[in-house]
Amino acid sequence: MAGDFRYDIVEEIGVLSENAKGWRKELNLISWNGATPKYDIREWAPEHEKMGKGVTLTKEELEALKKLISF
Repeated sequence: MAGDFRYDIVEEIGVLSENAKGWRKELNLISWNGATPKYDIREWAPEHEKMGKGVTLTKEELEALKKLISF
């Protein structure tokens, strides 16, 4: 199926928040479809069995974001 994809959570870096249903917004290092791992911010169900929409960043993009929000 065209919509199939694989992911491997290489490193669980941290939890940003958690809602009443147990879904957590997390920062993780993830390899999508066997590619080089990237930093990823998205919501996950309690056992990582489901995910919400998110944003994926390279190390350089994450460093740029850090500079933008440093105060």
